[in-house]
Amino acid sequence: MVSDHQNLLAEQRRALILDEVRRRGGVRVNELTRRLNVSDMTVRRDLDVLARQGMVAKVHGGAVPVVEASTHEPGFEAKSALELDAKEEIARVAAAMVRPGTAIALSGGTTTYALARHLLDVPDLTVVTNSVRVADVFHESRNISSGGESRPGAATVVLTGGVRTPSDALVGPVADQAIRSLHFDALFLGVHGISVAAGLSTPNLAEAETNRRLMRSARRVVVVADHTKWGTLGLSSFARLDEVDVLVTDRGLSDEVRAEMAEHLPGLVVAGEEAGGGPVSGQESGTGSGTRSGPESGTRSGAAPGQVSGDAVAPGGGSGASSGPASG
Repeated sequence: MVSDHQNLLAEQRRALILDEVRRRGGVRVNELTRRLNVSDMTVRRDLDVLARQGMVAKVHGGAVPVVEASTHEPGFEAKSALELDAKEEIARVAAAMVRPGTAIALSGGTTTYALARHLLDVPDLTVVTNSVRVADVFHESRNISSGGESRPGAATVVLTGGVRTPSDALVGPVADQAIRSLHFDALFLGVHGISVAAGLSTPNLAEAETNRRLMRSARRVVVVADHTKWGTLGLSSFARLDEVDVLVTDRGLSDEVRAEMAEHLPGLVVAGEEAGGGPVSGQESGTGSGTRSGPESGTRSGAAPGQVSGDAVAPGGGSGASSGPASG
């Protein structure tokens, strides 16, 4: 028979777990076993109880807060009106990472859309995108240039095909196949949600797979996301935090969350606070070495040819986005 004392201990432990989940946006089983000094089985039982009570949502290796409407995807116009200043700051910092003559990819999203506008004057830039809105930025720039000629920084844009999402991203098998034969010096990736336990997530299953394909084709992955994405959970996770080289975010994150992110991300850059702190790079904070590893991407080292070195996306060995067998 279980004693009242044991019940009390279990309730206290679950209250602590629930507090951690809400405060950090997610927890992992191995972290809780160390923190609570209990067995893996005990933690998993506690998470099972909390999940049955509707207090947390279990994910692979841990748990995240219960978030309603995780399949809901607001339209582009609705999202574009949110956190405008933060997105502009993030876009400015991310744009400083791009150098002439590089091949980059921009995913769908309102933050990558803001970034595209900051890249119009970068010479000899090749942009691969699955975003209708991002492609429009570059095409419209060409159309309004004087004398009908392309402006000096006009980019070569490769737009994937695919099924259009509410956020105007092209996803699905057609997009995935188009990306498969390309290679980028860097991917600038917008996301729906970020948490420690769930990693990067999106409410769209097809977009999750297209984002994975973009990551596999990139030498370096830079996530651009404002602070409101922290703790948000989409239907499908598509990457762990340690598969990201750099997260560029804004000053809305609390110090506690920044410290939490820095433990799991190779690089964290806070827009508006990068001045005086050295070059904008993948090693602003955190303890990682800029090396991503995982079953989908293989092992990618910060010293790979064409990868970002220091603060810039340097051109790869080829001339922009090259075709051939995918590197993933």
